[in-house]
Amino acid sequence: MKDFAAIDFETANCERSSVCSVGVVIVRDGEIVDRFYSLIKPEPEYYNYWCTRVHGLCAKDTENAPVFPFVWEKVEALLYTHGIEGVNSMNGERGLPLVAHNKAFDESCLKAVFRVYQMDYPDYEFYCTCIASRKVWPGGHHNLDIIAERCGYILENHHHALADAEACAAIAVKIL
Repeated sequence: MKDFAAIDFETANCERSSVCSVGVVIVRDGEIVDRFYSLIKPEPEYYNYWCTRVHGLCAKDTENAPVFPFVWEKVEALLYTHGIEGVNSMNGERGLPLVAHNKAFDESCLKAVFRVYQMDYPDYEFYCTCIASRKVWPGGHHNLDIIAERCGYILENHHHALADAEACAAIAVKIL
């Protein structure tokens, strides 16, 4: 796979709709051509201890952040500006497929927040670098930082959405 958008969400609490940050890395012809990061006002708007402990974000960080629909407009523009394959947009253009490490989490977050804001969810084409890594390296741990390192990428700011999306992109270029 040479053209895709690697994506990563962080959540404020255990509700999948509570996305509080997103990182997106656009890859064309196997090279990173664009990056996007944004904080997001989560819905529901509260942070639990465990999530904050993982990513370091708290209510003060997102109190003035935009809500998801405004952030997603920017992400969607990237998907279709750079896109040639994937799902159909409203204009009939083809967007990039999405790639995540543990797509079950990120895809469920995306679907949940679309439901909360009553947005029509396109059937985004989604690939998983975690599942792919299990095929390439059976056994052992398949955490994002471990697999990224196997692919030559050192993840220095794990659980920052953009850093995680960059690591995912590096993995996808190597094994998808």
